[in-house]
Amino acid sequence: MNPRKLQISLAALLLLSGCMLGPDFKPPAAPVARQWTAAGIPDLEVKRQEYRNWWTVFDDPVLTRLIRLAYEQNLTLRTAGVRVLESRAQLGVAIGELYPQQQAIGAALSYNGLPISLPYNLSANHYWSDIFSAQAAWEIDVWGKLRRAIESADDSFLASVADYDDVLVSMTGDVASNYVKIRTTQKQIAIAQDNVVRQKKALKIAEAKFEGGTATRRDVYQAIDVLGATQAAIPQLTSQLDQSKNALNVLLGLPPGHLDQLLAGEDSIPIAPRTAAVGIPADLLRRRPDVRKAELQAAAQCAQIGFARADLFPLFSLTGNVGSLGSSVGRGLDSVFTGQSLYYAVGPAMQWNILNYGQITNNVRVQDARFQEFLIGYQNTVLKAQQEVEDGIALFVNARKAVGYLEKSVEAANGALRIAIIQYREGTADFTTVLTAEQNLYTAQNNLTIAQGSVPLGLIAVYRALGGGWQIREGHDFVPAPTRQEMEERTNWGGLLTPGLLQPQAPDLPSPRDEGPLIRPPQW
Repeated sequence: MNPRKLQISLAALLLLSGCMLGPDFKPPAAPVARQWTAAGIPDLEVKRQEYRNWWTVFDDPVLTRLIRLAYEQNLTLRTAGVRVLESRAQLGVAIGELYPQQQAIGAALSYNGLPISLPYNLSANHYWSDIFSAQAAWEIDVWGKLRRAIESADDSFLASVADYDDVLVSMTGDVASNYVKIRTTQKQIAIAQDNVVRQKKALKIAEAKFEGGTATRRDVYQAIDVLGATQAAIPQLTSQLDQSKNALNVLLGLPPGHLDQLLAGEDSIPIAPRTAAVGIPADLLRRRPDVRKAELQAAAQCAQIGFARADLFPLFSLTGNVGSLGSSVGRGLDSVFTGQSLYYAVGPAMQWNILNYGQITNNVRVQDARFQEFLIGYQNTVLKAQQEVEDGIALFVNARKAVGYLEKSVEAANGALRIAIIQYREGTADFTTVLTAEQNLYTAQNNLTIAQGSVPLGLIAVYRALGGGWQIREGHDFVPAPTRQEMEERTNWGGLLTPGLLQPQAPDLPSPRDEGPLIRPPQW
């Protein structure tokens, strides 16, 4: 090809490379309420907050220590951190496609023998030949196919960061919830033990009256029956306590049986503040990592439409090879690397899969349908996020109301039991009255404890649903130092394990607007 024509062809291809097939992503409409259904209740504040360290509202140093330990050791979180590194490396793969995709260097030395019966004369029928060559092929991104692939990989990388944040939100919520359940169960066990002591005293009174002939054995049997039911509750609650501790061990990345020292201290149920700051529903779109993740996944899939659509058009590429060829016919092999043995070829090429029988078109449709699925999934995620907040608010508000009623119930049950025992001793009431009063007191105390635990559980559910807690990763790597060192010893990660390449940093959640330039140097 004439050099002038080659320059013109290259210029035209570079001009065409500004085209980008496929739709550009636009944030989908989100079904968001204007305010929470309980917005007018005094227990709620609708001011905006960040909820960075929301667990500190309970003023419980043990809980704070457990959450910090879980952040450092939770294995699910570490897995999410490694997936961030994986997605970052996948982005590097996509960036590398912008550059010459195929390169090959080859060399061959051979001894050749030709038949003497050939119809033309040769200076030698046996000779050595040597060839050294290099070739490359570069697909020109005329239709934006490769840039759409980078765009998709970029959004997938950001989605992995949002997924890490989402795991962090779930982890902090799970640690706090299990801790409250442990403290609640411990108090239930203590209440059961207190009632066992109280019911044993009632049993002694019944036995004394029976031996004195002022009561029948029925009173003794009834007292033993009620006492046995209360005693049986203790191992059942202990089993429940052990299960909560085992779950907390897993969250802390510890084997079973390592919590007693960590839980040492005051074993009361964490006390929730009187009010909860819940903001407005629209805040979920900027704060909840799973909402951002759903949006980024949709953006990544949107770019796949353009990537697939580019196959409907011709593929333009530049190919070239250069080498040196020599033989021992009439001279030595030392002529291989001289100017006389040099050869080269360079030029554009085109490939167009015209007869694809609808495969490419249908692949575009597949990608478009998947994109629509992600859009619907995003909207569904927004709806579920609001549902979770509403559920948490309902639990928090109603549990607090229940605590007020049950406190009065426990007070009345205590009074009723005192009077019943006095009347039984005096003979003005039968033992059934005492047993009923004992059962009512234990039930009221147990229900009050459950309601007291439900108040912080409701507030934890609110803060978890609001998407708080992921900000604690600010200033920290996505994988801990021992894991990073292990990976570096096994594989050359270049600079990908440095914090500077793992953006964005907290306190900003990743979003489709955080994309970097599509033309970037490859990561070697």
